[in-house]
Amino acid sequence: MPPTSLRATLDSLANNFASAILEAIRSASLEQLLAESGAGRSSNGLRAKAAGGGGQPDPLKTPAHKVSGRLARRSPEEIAKTLGSIVSLLKGKKAGMRSEEIRKALKLDVREVPRVLKEGLSSKKLKSKGQKRATVYTAA
Repeated sequence: MPPTSLRATLDSLANNFASAILEAIRSASLEQLLAESGAGRSSNGLRAKAAGGGGQPDPLKTPAHKVSGRLARRSPEEIAKTLGSIVSLLKGKKAGMRSEEIRKALKLDVREVPRVLKEGLSSKKLKSKGQKRATVYTAA
């Protein structure tokens, strides 16, 4: 048997196999595909991490758009509202809080905190002590 006929035979078998796999996938329902891939729920209600997927994000669960780039323009009222929530948070904290702690407590975006803190300092609603990441903010 010449090597070219072996290659042709292998190519033919591979093409037939791939076609059969694609046809089976196309004819299956989404529920069947999820169940076979291990993306369904396990008996205790948690997602099975070990089964398939390779750590890839679930395309059905990802947000419609990624948050990147600049923030949307915020009105002075929105900034004042955020500043008010920061001031009310800090009134309960005698020792004050760092900006990272404020952001985590109020679930704010990293990019919106500096502007609000700067507004609070300039309007004398907030006081600061320290430098850079060690800055602690307190309500005035």
